[in-house]
Amino acid sequence: MDMRHELRVGWGDQLFESLMWHNPTSIATTLATDYKLTYHENYHHNQHIWLEYQYRYFEWLSFGAMMDISEVSWDNVTRNGAGAELNRDKKQFFYNLVFMPTVRFTYFFHPNVNIYSGLGFGIDINGGTETNAAGKKTDVGMAINVTAIGVSANYERWFMALDLGGLTALRDKNVVYMAVSRMINFSIGARF
Repeated sequence: MDMRHELRVGWGDQLFESLMWHNPTSIATTLATDYKLTYHENYHHNQHIWLEYQYRYFEWLSFGAMMDISEVSWDNVTRNGAGAELNRDKKQFFYNLVFMPTVRFTYFFHPNVNIYSGLGFGIDINGGTETNAAGKKTDVGMAINVTAIGVSANYERWFMALDLGGLTALRDKNVVYMAVSRMINFSIGARF
């Protein structure tokens, strides 16, 4: 069994983040002008970028580690009751930085195609401009990543892969940072 080491970099979607954090559907325009409301507007979802290393212990089993980072940014916009903008603070954001060991089970191994599933469990560091209930801007929770199915197309030592699954991170049952985020992942990598 050649090329036991694998290194890949990937991109994953922010479907969960875009569903949870998005521009307001309406802005109040029929209230008194001295009334003030703050809205979160102009969201930007910087997709998941991740790096993973795997060591193939057996042809069908490999172990490794993964790091993933994603960010969401927005403007805090204060408007009066008629909807007119009074103030805009553009530097609002949060990020999730995930570190975890991973395991992969390859159940179809061929020089040109691999089909596999995987699992990872680790920590999520959530931070940004907002504060939590304790007044801190950084929080730590647990993270789990499931690759329900992954397919890689191989050419010699190089490959491209598509993984379907999800990354979930939470501090407890009341504080969820991500819930089945990164459902679709594309990656490129090399085996050596």
